[in-house]
Amino acid sequence: MTDSPITLRFVEAAAANPAEGLLATEHFLIIEKESDQIAGTIRLRLSNDDEVRLYAGHIGYGIVSAFRGNQYAAHACEALRPIALQHGYTELWITCDPDNWPSRRTCERLGARLIEIIDLPEDNDMYLDGERKKCRYLWQLTVKQSIVVDQ
Repeated sequence: MTDSPITLRFVEAAAANPAEGLLATEHFLIIEKESDQIAGTIRLRLSNDDEVRLYAGHIGYGIVSAFRGNQYAAHACEALRPIALQHGYTELWITCDPDNWPSRRTCERLGARLIEIIDLPEDNDMYLDGERKKCRYLWQLTVKQSIVVDQ
C-alpha cells in the first residue's frame, strides 16, 4: 500500500521453543510515516496449531493510545499480507474479545469474516487471565480487499 500512513519496521524473528510454549513469531513496529513515531506493534505467529487457529490468532497487534482511531491496525495488517504470503499462508486467523469493537472493525475493514465466537477452555492462559470468549475471524489473503475508510 503506497498510500498507507504507516510502515512496518522489522524488530526480530523469535524461534519456536516448544518446551516454553513459544511459537515462531516475527515482530514489527508500526511506524507512522508523517511523524516517524512508533504507533504500535504487530506480530505474525508462524504456526497453524489449534492454539493459534482457535484462540491466539496468527496476527496480534496493539496501537498506542495517541494513535488510535486512524485505522493503523488495518493498514499494518495489510502491510503484513505479503510477508504472510511469502511464508506460504493463504489465510490467517485473527481473534479478539467480543467486546473489543475497534479490533472487530479492523477485521471487517480487512474483509475478514466472523466465523464464530467461542468459549476459551479453562486451562487456556487467556482464560486464566480473566477472558472467557474469542471472536474468530478468517482473513483470506488471496482475495484482495480494500480498506473501508469511514467518512
